[in-house]
Amino acid sequence: MYGVGLDLLEIDRIERALARRPGLADRLFTERERAYAARAARPGERLASRFCAKEAVTKALGLDVLRPREIEVVADAVGRPHVELSGEAARRARELGVGLHLTLTHTRTTAGAVAVAA
Repeated sequence: MYGVGLDLLEIDRIERALARRPGLADRLFTERERAYAARAARPGERLASRFCAKEAVTKALGLDVLRPREIEVVADAVGRPHVELSGEAARRARELGVGLHLTLTHTRTTAGAVAVAA
C-alpha cells in the first residue's frame, strides 16, 4: 500500500459555490460526472462526494496540486464508484505502480470519500 486519502465536505457549500459560479462545474467535473449527478434528486450530493473523491485521490497519490479533471469518478456496471485517471495523476499512479480503491458516502449534510492507493 502506498497511501490513503480522506476528504469531507458540507454539501450545501459546494451547492452554493456552483450556484454563484456556473462555470465552476465545468472546471471541477467531467461531462460524465455532471451527467450522472444531474439524474439525482439532489445533484449536489453526488457532486460533493465526487469532489471529495478527487481530493482523497490527490492525497493518496501524494500529489502536490488537485487536478480535478484528471481524476474522474465513474460507476461500474453495478453502480460501484471507481476512478479513471489521466494526465499527471495517471503518470503518478503508474510511477508508484498502484491502483486505486475508492468509497464514497454522504449524509443529508456532509459528503465524504476515502481513497487507497495500493
